[in-house]
Amino acid sequence: MKSKLKIIAMVLLFLFIAIQVYQPTLNVDKGQVYQTDFIQSSNVPIEVGNILRTSCYDCHSNNTNYVWYDYIQPARFLVENHIKSAKEDLNFNDWGKYSNRKQERLLTSIKKQIKTGKMPLPSYTLMHKDAELNNAQIKILTSWLEEQE
Repeated sequence: MKSKLKIIAMVLLFLFIAIQVYQPTLNVDKGQVYQTDFIQSSNVPIEVGNILRTSCYDCHSNNTNYVWYDYIQPARFLVENHIKSAKEDLNFNDWGKYSNRKQERLLTSIKKQIKTGKMPLPSYTLMHKDAELNNAQIKILTSWLEEQE
């Protein structure tokens, strides 16, 4: 029985090491200044911009701030899939490329998701406590978003 457990443990260890070889492309475009970026093109107040960068931009932009465990599979695979999905819905760096109608729809959606606590995702704030929005930050964001409508 002990030898079977040893073999299973060795196979699992081998598989864990083997999957580390697969490393998707990082979502990092450091130093790039986007003229189409939401904060740049929408004259976002500094306080609102700081909240968005901390709580939203890791997934919804072309610049993710990775932490050490984001480089370990299978977490890396999950993180990259999450980022890809998030950017398909909204990429703040591409804001100026969106039509006015899409921008209006996204502003409404952002406000609603912040108010209902759907964003940032609880799975994200579990590991990124600084991204969790407190009541004051929610009020700042939603008030500013309402002014934009």
